[in-house]
Amino acid sequence: MVKIDRSQTPPPSLEVEKRKACGKYNCRDVVEQLDHDFHGKCYICEVKPVQDPVVEHLMPHKNGKHPQRKFDWDNLFFSCGHCNSVKNQGRYDSGIIDCCSSDPEQRIRFGMKDDDIDVSAMDECDEQAVLTAALVVSVFNQRTTGIRTIASKVRLEALQKEMNLLLSCLDEYLGKGNGLAFRLLEARLDRKSAFAAFKRCYVREHLDRYPELARYVND
Repeated sequence: MVKIDRSQTPPPSLEVEKRKACGKYNCRDVVEQLDHDFHGKCYICEVKPVQDPVVEHLMPHKNGKHPQRKFDWDNLFFSCGHCNSVKNQGRYDSGIIDCCSSDPEQRIRFGMKDDDIDVSAMDECDEQAVLTAALVVSVFNQRTTGIRTIASKVRLEALQKEMNLLLSCLDEYLGKGNGLAFRLLEARLDRKSAFAAFKRCYVREHLDRYPELARYVND
């Protein structure tokens, strides 16, 4: 999960749909704007591209919890179906980090250990960060059903592949140090890239080896 700069102007359909008895919050203009703003990534697991996009409510609007936020542009997020399904549990209703208003990379450590993810809040007293870290761990390790098991495995394998590509690029950069290697690393460390939080965290924790990359992971 990385910081997202959301468009300030809500898609026109939200104002129209909220006046209807059974209005929709996922009209085409909403989906397309979210896809653009979130760089085609699920905001929770960061898989890219999202093949089963869902308009996710950060704060739930069903069961009388936050009905006034059903059409609230600031409450709509771009998610994959898997993460939306996992997040749709009561334990997350108190609210995870809003990555459009707060930078998750400053509150959560995203890492890998023994071919599995290692994600935790930097401050255990930060309840939002603790809850968000738990959600990220869950979407990569959910095993409650056969479908969720496969979906979690696909995301974990995709993350492992992306991290291996990053390590290869870093090795090439140290070996050659040329402009091409540097540009490839710049692209892989961009927030727009898949699983950016994990890759950027790894480089931040190894800046003693790659001091020139500090400006790309501390922006």
